[in-house]
Amino acid sequence: MPIEQEYIDRHPGSRALYERASRVLPSGVTHDSRYLRPLPIYADRAEGAHKWDVDGHRYIDFVVGHGALLLGHNHPAVTAAAAAQLARGTHYGASHLHEIEWAEEVTRLVPAAEVVRFTSSGTEATLMALRLARAATGKSGIIKFERHFHGWHDYVVAASSYAGRTPPGIPAATLESVLVLPPDLEAVESAFAARDDIGAVIVEAAGASSGQVPLPNGFLHGLAEICRRRGAVFIMDEVVTGFRWAPGGVQEIEGVRPDLVTLAKILAGGFPGGAVAGRRDLLEYLQFPGGGPKTQKVGHPGTFNANPLSAAAGVACLREIADGTHQRRAAELAASLRSGMNAVLCELGIPGVVYGQSSAFRVLLAGTMVPEAQDYDGRELPRTLLESPTPPERARLLQLALLNRGVQLFGTAGMLSSAHTEHDIDATLDAWRDSLLQLRAEGYLDSA
Repeated sequence: MPIEQEYIDRHPGSRALYERASRVLPSGVTHDSRYLRPLPIYADRAEGAHKWDVDGHRYIDFVVGHGALLLGHNHPAVTAAAAAQLARGTHYGASHLHEIEWAEEVTRLVPAAEVVRFTSSGTEATLMALRLARAATGKSGIIKFERHFHGWHDYVVAASSYAGRTPPGIPAATLESVLVLPPDLEAVESAFAARDDIGAVIVEAAGASSGQVPLPNGFLHGLAEICRRRGAVFIMDEVVTGFRWAPGGVQEIEGVRPDLVTLAKILAGGFPGGAVAGRRDLLEYLQFPGGGPKTQKVGHPGTFNANPLSAAAGVACLREIADGTHQRRAAELAASLRSGMNAVLCELGIPGVVYGQSSAFRVLLAGTMVPEAQDYDGRELPRTLLESPTPPERARLLQLALLNRGVQLFGTAGMLSSAHTEHDIDATLDAWRDSLLQLRAEGYLDSA
C-alpha cells in the first residue's frame, strides 16, 4: 500500500479531528511545524520517551516538546512540583518565592547570567534582548545570520528558516535595520566598518536552525571579540541549546561569555517560559528610577512572566539536570542513533547523511554523499551539502512512513531525552531501514 494511503487508513481519529480543526484554525494547526499533509497526528497522552495518538498508536517521540523535554514526558520531579503548585494557585498576579528560586538556578548554571528577567517564550526573550541592546548602545542596527532562527517577531524573522529576506507583514524600515550576514568573521568586520548604527549581534549558539549549518570552529569567540571592540552587545541565543548541550549551555562548553543570553524550552521544564539573562548593567535598563543608574527605563509587562506554575516546574527541572547526567545520557544515545542511521544509509547505498550535535540529530536525504557508518557533528561536512535540504516531498513521505512505523521526527530532525532507551534506538533503526526501503520502492529515493 502507498505510504500516504496507509497513513490515512491508520489515523481515522486524527483525520476527524483535523477536519474539525480546519473549520476554526488556519490550516487546522496552531504551530507552523505541526502542519503535515494529508493531516497531522493528534496526541492523546505521553510518558517518558513515548506518546500515544487518539487512534491508540504509540510513537517513539523525537519531538520532545519542540526540544523542551530533556527529561522526557512527565518526569516525576517536574510533575510533582507542578501538581503541588497547581493546588496552591496558577496565577497570583503578585511576586512569589518560586520566581526567586528560578532566577537563582539560572544564575547558578549559566556562566553569563548575572541577573535574569523572565518572559513567556523564546520569541519574547530575543525581542527583549534586542530592545535592551538598543537602549544601552543608542544604536538601532542589528546583525543576524543567514537561516538563524530567533523566534517570529519582526526584527529576527528575515532570512530565517521560516521566511525569506522580505517576509510579508513587516515594515520595510524594520527590515532595513537588520543586516543579515553569512557566518563569516570578515563579513562581520566589514559590516561594522561600513555602518555606524550597529548596536547588537545575535547568533544561534549551535548554528543555523538549531545546528543545521554548524558554526565554524572559533566563530563564537571571534564574534565576542569583535563585539567588545566595536561596543556592540553580543547576544547568544541559547533557547534550544541552553541546559541541553550542557547545564550551562554552549557557552559553558565553548568557554565564551556573551553579554546577553536568551533562554526558553528546558528552562521551564516543559511549561511556557523564557528568559533574558546576562550582564547586570544591561538588565538594569529594566529597573525603575531610583533602583539603578539608568535614567530611562525599558518597559516590560507580561501577564504570564514567571508564572508560578512554570516557575515551580522550571526550578524542579533545573535542579534535576544541574549535574549534567541527563545531558550526557541523551547525547550518548543520540550519537548511537546518528551512527546507526548512517550505517543503514551506507548498507542500502542511499545518498544522504544523518548528523548533529549533543542530543540532536538532523536527516539529510539529498546530495551525493553515502556516509561511513559513523557519527557526524556536521562541521566536517561540506557547507553546500548542509544548505541543500531534503526535497520537500521526500521529507514529507519520510515523516509519514516513520509515523506508520511508530516513530515521530520533528520534520527531518529530532532530539532525544534522557528517558529514551537503547531499545528505542534499535526500534527506530528498524523503522528507519523499512521506511527508506519503502520510499525507494515507490520511486522517491535513488541509490548511489
